[in-house]
Amino acid sequence: MNSTDNSQQAEASSELTALTVAAFAMASLVETRDSDTVNHILRIQHYIRSLAQRLQGQPSFAAVLTDHYIQLLYQLAPLYDMGTMGIPDRILLKLTSLTPMEHAIMKTHTTLARDVIAQAERTLGRQSELLTTLKELVFSHHEKWDGSGYPQGLAGTQIPVSARLLAIADVYDALISDRVYKAGIPHDKAVGIIFQGRGSHFDPDMVDVFMEMQDEFQAIAQRFADTELDMQRKIEYMANAIAEVAEL
Repeated sequence: MNSTDNSQQAEASSELTALTVAAFAMASLVETRDSDTVNHILRIQHYIRSLAQRLQGQPSFAAVLTDHYIQLLYQLAPLYDMGTMGIPDRILLKLTSLTPMEHAIMKTHTTLARDVIAQAERTLGRQSELLTTLKELVFSHHEKWDGSGYPQGLAGTQIPVSARLLAIADVYDALISDRVYKAGIPHDKAVGIIFQGRGSHFDPDMVDVFMEMQDEFQAIAQRFADTELDMQRKIEYMANAIAEVAEL
């Protein structure tokens, strides 16, 4: 390998490191506005990487899930909910059930994020694998295998692989995690719910692999578990934010 190749690799590595830092910082800012903690971002990253690496050996996924692509997913995953920055506090911070109209507004977070990225592509006059993958994550992570999800009602393999991976990671973490407004459920129950969604909500092949490696998901959840201090800070933030909304 010549010096030019070494220089290019070093530059690419530096860019990926900068991307990781920028993505995590942006995602941390997003998380300050809802009921999730920063540790939620770390858990999602590791769930996705672990599941993708297990799927690499399957012929139907091998061509997509290269080492490079898995690393890209790991770096971009923190930004999957960036569209919530465009949702009004009165809806995003509401602790009771959303009305049908509020729910419709909440669902637009997928489209808001996709449109922002698309606008950036047009403004900068360039497209890239990175931006294409990010659009998939933000736009399609609420799609369901049976076509009952949103925003497009995609079904089966119409749903990008990236979004199918994220769907399992996101739902699992939402189930097990304590939130300001609810307590998380035990790992075993969460696994059962994921399995019940096999072939309806989730890609059945991905669920089969998830079932085989569920202990890894639990270990990740324990490694990056929220502390009492994390939850106390989130409760205080939510209380102050809700009070401000009520005053408007």
